[in-house]
Amino acid sequence: MSRRRIIIGTRGSALALCQTEWVISRLQAVCPAIATEKRIIRTTGDLARENAKGKDVGKGVFVKEIEEALLRGEIDLAVHSLKDLPTELPEGLCIGAVPERADPRDALVSNYSGLAQLPYGARLGTTSLRRRAQLAGFRRDFQFFDLKGNLDTRLRKLDEGRFDAVVLGCAGLERMGWASRITERIPLEVCMPAAGQGALALEVRADDKATLEQVRLVEDKEARCAVDAERSMLRTLGGGCAVPIGACGFVKEGKLWLLGVVASVDGEVIVRREICGSPDRPEEVGRELANELSDAGAKDILRWNCGST
Repeated sequence: MSRRRIIIGTRGSALALCQTEWVISRLQAVCPAIATEKRIIRTTGDLARENAKGKDVGKGVFVKEIEEALLRGEIDLAVHSLKDLPTELPEGLCIGAVPERADPRDALVSNYSGLAQLPYGARLGTTSLRRRAQLAGFRRDFQFFDLKGNLDTRLRKLDEGRFDAVVLGCAGLERMGWASRITERIPLEVCMPAAGQGALALEVRADDKATLEQVRLVEDKEARCAVDAERSMLRTLGGGCAVPIGACGFVKEGKLWLLGVVASVDGEVIVRREICGSPDRPEEVGRELANELSDAGAKDILRWNCGST
């Protein structure tokens, strides 16, 4: 059998390359005839991160140029951190597969033993509005500072003593082989992750049947079910503004559980809800939770936050 070559587009960060190598190994394990070539693509988000002085650079900016290359046929497959993908994809593209998901939770990295043990007025490094809002709700005394750079840079800033702790994703630390740096895997009831966090998206052209057939070999049905529900919740809420929204789904004993949170930017108001539904209808479950959150007060938070930006 001739070896088919798939050109894979990826960002150039150490984590992005690590994730792409992991995907390649999974693809070749189930389909040895696949040959691959990596193509590094610099995105708007990479440039913005370098020049934004640590500010949150927004949704979609880490995927735009990669998706454009995919649509032009310059690459066959794109590997993304799923949380970076907007809930609406460009026409002609689709998520061909979601492989096995890593831990979606946020991680505290610190010389202290946990969030509760941090000193009064502790300095936390995180740029994420979602993390800031929920952690401010957990402890009002926390001080938040922008945290810029790739994972290794962020960890180095902690080691230099600039912060008492930094908040990162468990999945990235695990994939880079740095799980030993995790002080605490922050409970979902304290800090809900972003929709899709910990999962990878293998994005392809919708009409590329050959690539679709091959990437579907590494699909994890439970991971796909969970992230479809999370993204449906996010899409229904319409959190296009800078609104702290978190979601986490999982399948347990044949049922799909979905947890969601919407918070005011200052963490003064936090609305949490969870529901259980059929794993055969994840998007319906996501819409249902979004409506429950809205009725419980998220609608007012969204209106206020969007109206004040």
